[in-house]
Amino acid sequence: MTIFQTTHRATRVAIALTLGSMLAGCGGMPSNRSLESIHQPVVSHKSYSLDVTTGPGGLSMPEQQRLAGWFEAMGLRYGDRIAIDDPLQSGETRQAVEDLVGRYGLLVNAEAPVTPGYLNAGSARIIITRASANVPKCPDWSANSDANLKNALSSNYGCANNGNLAAMVANPDHLLKGEANPGSTVVMSSTKAIESFREVKPSGGGGATIRTNSTK
Repeated sequence: MTIFQTTHRATRVAIALTLGSMLAGCGGMPSNRSLESIHQPVVSHKSYSLDVTTGPGGLSMPEQQRLAGWFEAMGLRYGDRIAIDDPLQSGETRQAVEDLVGRYGLLVNAEAPVTPGYLNAGSARIIITRASANVPKCPDWSANSDANLKNALSSNYGCANNGNLAAMVANPDHLLKGEANPGSTVVMSSTKAIESFREVKPSGGGGATIRTNSTK
């Protein structure tokens, strides 16, 4: 009698532990039964600004050099949006900034975002707005794939693809909205190269010649 009670008691404990483990597994069961990942890239923006001193002729040479150094230190790149907050709306100042920005193949936006602080006349604020993308809460192994009674997607589904996409996209804003037609005023580098090739006179007419170096 005593042996039976002990064995029976041990069996009940084992069953209780098994049921507890099963219920714990069901608590983290995958629930996404769609074909789309719940982990999507999130795009955020951050602005950086530099105040420069302006004059009747726009930016002086030392100010242009300081601004050029700031652009270089910031690693100005494709996808960055540049704007000018100038109380005087000086065309000379804008032209000087556009010339510096043009070295990176970028344009100056028509409107500037709101920035904190008051800007006096005789100063202009150059603003760089930079976008970044990441996929929060990845990797995600919170759900138990062994207890997938709903035939749902893994909780980690989409983390790899969307994480790589967010890391590799040149302009994160394109994840929100694709590139629009910039218009015919923007000349792409590839077009410049094609036009230069087409405009060269043939070598027979005194134009450029192509030389090859060969070794024996």
